[in-house]
Amino acid sequence: MSYDVVVAGGGPVGLMLACELRLSGASVVVLERLTEIDQTIKAGALNTPSVEALYRRGLLPALKDAHDRTLELMAAFMRGRGPAEGPTEGPRRVPPRFAGHFAGIMLSAERLDADDPDLSGQGPAAGIGLVSQQQLEHILAVRAAELGVEVRRGTEVTGFTDDGEQVTVTTTGGPVHGHWLVGCDGGRSTVRRLAGFPFPGTDPEITAYQAVAEMEGAEGLGVGWLATPTGVYSHGPVPGRVLVARFDGAPPGRDGRTVPVTIQELQDAVRHVTGAEVVVKDIKTATRFTDNARQAATYRLGRVLLAGDAAHVHSPFGGQGLNLGLGDAVNLGWKLASVVRGRAPETLLDSYTGTTYFVKKISGVWQRYDMPGADEHPLVGRSVPDYEFEDGSRVADHLHEGRGLLVGQDETGPDGYDDRVTTIATAVRDPHAPGALLVRPDGFVAWARDPREAGGEGLENALETWFGPPSNPPAADRGSLAKSLP
Repeated sequence: MSYDVVVAGGGPVGLMLACELRLSGASVVVLERLTEIDQTIKAGALNTPSVEALYRRGLLPALKDAHDRTLELMAAFMRGRGPAEGPTEGPRRVPPRFAGHFAGIMLSAERLDADDPDLSGQGPAAGIGLVSQQQLEHILAVRAAELGVEVRRGTEVTGFTDDGEQVTVTTTGGPVHGHWLVGCDGGRSTVRRLAGFPFPGTDPEITAYQAVAEMEGAEGLGVGWLATPTGVYSHGPVPGRVLVARFDGAPPGRDGRTVPVTIQELQDAVRHVTGAEVVVKDIKTATRFTDNARQAATYRLGRVLLAGDAAHVHSPFGGQGLNLGLGDAVNLGWKLASVVRGRAPETLLDSYTGTTYFVKKISGVWQRYDMPGADEHPLVGRSVPDYEFEDGSRVADHLHEGRGLLVGQDETGPDGYDDRVTTIATAVRDPHAPGALLVRPDGFVAWARDPREAGGEGLENALETWFGPPSNPPAADRGSLAKSLP
């Protein structure tokens, strides 16, 4: 059997990409080396663009459940710290509303400017983000199964050949054939190495540890991010969790990320950075990481592409790797599916490699792609606000199927695109919303016009740019696509 796409790596990025591909009708198989979800402590939060992307695919309820469970753990941690000043609810201290941190500087949600336009229009996705990497991987695994994605666990990629028409992947479970191969197999990507992607960057200068451990003397540690003369550390916000970063060099040898963290090593690091005589009794989970920073010079070579940590590695503070990787998957998924389904030329994939500027950034609410028409309307190239319609539905409700969305059009929609673009004729309740807009499957606005503007200039070009030519173009003037707007 030959698949449209073979995805190497079944973590959150690989699963998200596979789900996006299946939504658009592409056949896909995921090859994952591990037999179960890796329970090693990793990223613990999602940023706004990630939550919005998952919300647009109908996964907000599952995210909220995971978020609420994390809040319960945070409350348990604060109770274990004893009485504390601040707002309380009975005997419990209420955890502060999540706003994240910047380089260890804690950000209070109470100090956010609610009127800032970049922070508005998020709808129900606002305020949800405390979702661990393991929780997200479980959510996406369930979603992948629902969509019929084939996931082969315990299958390791050992090599591949690309003949220009097909990629044959050799694995521990036998050969797998596909038209495209995407490496979502992490920072030490086998696909990236075998394909020969240049991976320039900087070497590590620090050694950091993140763990959930049983400790004596932890009451002497501060809460949140704290700087010391020898590094920085964070204690909490869940029971037993500690992160310490030593500023005295990289770990020795090439196996700094693969050799298990020992009790003595973690204890020495905690004492060195915090100055507290903490005794580590047991480790539930621990990982060692650095500030090594590298990025693939291109994300595509022939029929092989990269996404997530396979394409870029850096300090994981703030969950950068997970969140940027999800952005890769959402950006690439619909584009690659359009190519394999014959709806768009391979040149569409060039705009995926063009996103390298954004993977250098930790945040996402400001992101804007330099897209055609971006100088004609401020929304073009930006993530679409979660507008509410007169029927009570919201923009995200109409993006669950991974199709494009045309808002402000008549009920019939533009000729030849009903298989790729959903048309919404219901009015938007927000008086500041554009008169009409076209949204890509990844939630970014491809075209918009203000209510006071007549006609639909640019719509036809935007449709063909991002969705290919119409399936059955009318014999008459194809400019009628644009003229059909009210």
